[in-house]
Amino acid sequence: MANGPLSIFSLAIPRMRRVRALAAGFLGAFLILGPQTAEAQQAVGPATGLPVPRYVSLKSDHVNLREGPSKDHATKWIYQRAGLPVEITAEYETWRRIRDSEGSEGWVLHSLLSGKRSALIAPWKKDAPPFPLRAEPQESSNIVAKLAPGVIASVKKCDGSWCRLKGDRYDGYMSQTLLWGVYPGEKVE
Repeated sequence: MANGPLSIFSLAIPRMRRVRALAAGFLGAFLILGPQTAEAQQAVGPATGLPVPRYVSLKSDHVNLREGPSKDHATKWIYQRAGLPVEITAEYETWRRIRDSEGSEGWVLHSLLSGKRSALIAPWKKDAPPFPLRAEPQESSNIVAKLAPGVIASVKKCDGSWCRLKGDRYDGYMSQTLLWGVYPGEKVE
């Protein structure tokens, strides 16, 4: 009887060594190849093949945020602002899981989203004074407008540090660090 457990244990040891050797081989290959670029590591959505996560905007001024990816799921929230930037965090068939600037998450139909980029001006600084919009992408440039926290602006392009924002009565540049709707260092054409 004592030989039974010993022989099972002795058979398990070589298998564990093989598993450890395989794991060490994979780790060694990773260290030799080095870390991948951010683009290579970014996941793609199974429905679109587009990067996930990614920013988009709401196409309509009436968008139901649902608890799950079907119309059978309860509505958690109704967005009433076309152009609001949201982040797609997952895809399932014709549904997209989104997150807003306040961290609320849920599912919306893909047809209610637009690839047009927009950004919120520093929504995390609700009580701050308006932020300067510059004529050129540099701090020393003339101020062409001041935009209050929470204002939605259309993003025309970003160079990784500055974004050109355009609205009905303004057109200028703002530091990407003040925007929710573009990733740090992201380039938008």
